Amino acid sequence: MAVYSKTSPYHETQQFGPFLDTLTYRNIPKNINDTSYTIDEIYNLKPQLLAFDLYGDPALWWVFASRNPNVLIDPLFSFVSGTTIFIPSKDTLISTLGL
Repeated sequence: MAVYSKTSPYHETQQFGPFLDTLTYRNIPKNINDTSYTIDEIYNLKPQLLAFDLYGDPALWWVFASRNPNVLIDPLFSFVSGTTIFIPSKDTLISTLGL
C-alpha cells in the first residue's frame, strides 16, 4: 500500500489494495488571509507553475481547485487566464496540511 505525501492530492484518498478510491480533496478552509487573484496569462492551464511560484512546491497545484470548487470545476482546464480565484496563504497550507 502506497503512502502519499502531505502535498499530494491523494493523501486522504482511501486505498483498497493497489487501487485508489475516488479522489478526496482535503478541505482548504476560507481564511481572512486568502488573496483574490485573477489568473495571469503566464499561468494559463498551469496551476503547478503558480503553486511553485507561490509555495515553492508544484505538487500543491490542487489546493487552488480545493479552495475554489465552484470556479475551478476541472482543476486543469478551468485554470485559464482571466478567471478570478482565491489563493490560500502559505501559513494556511502549513496549518491545514501539516507541512
